[in-house]
Amino acid sequence: MSAFLPVEALSSLSPQAQSMVSAVNAQGMQGPVPAPAVESAEAVNGSFSQLVSSGLSQINGQLINSQVDLQKLAMGDAQNLHQVMINLEESRVSFQLMMQVRNRLLEAYQDIMKMPI
Repeated sequence: MSAFLPVEALSSLSPQAQSMVSAVNAQGMQGPVPAPAVESAEAVNGSFSQLVSSGLSQINGQLINSQVDLQKLAMGDAQNLHQVMINLEESRVSFQLMMQVRNRLLEAYQDIMKMPI
């Protein structure tokens, strides 16, 4: 990762990624990248269903933004093709991750249901 990031790219990063980039820039690329902070159980006050629903809404927002960017690109209104492609790839990877988490949860649920009592 280079020490220079355009303002548009930095503003589209998540807050956790922004803190990592700023930490790397502060270190001047000397030493390892700090690990992301892990939230303690007390810091997370939401239930599992709230976490899942907020994650789904974030992914839905990314997919909607990608659709809007694609429509702008089709009409010729897109200002930055690279950013459109980056947003599309981020939304695709987020959706694939969500599907993998869903599959693993269903698999775990089915394994639990198959257990003899």
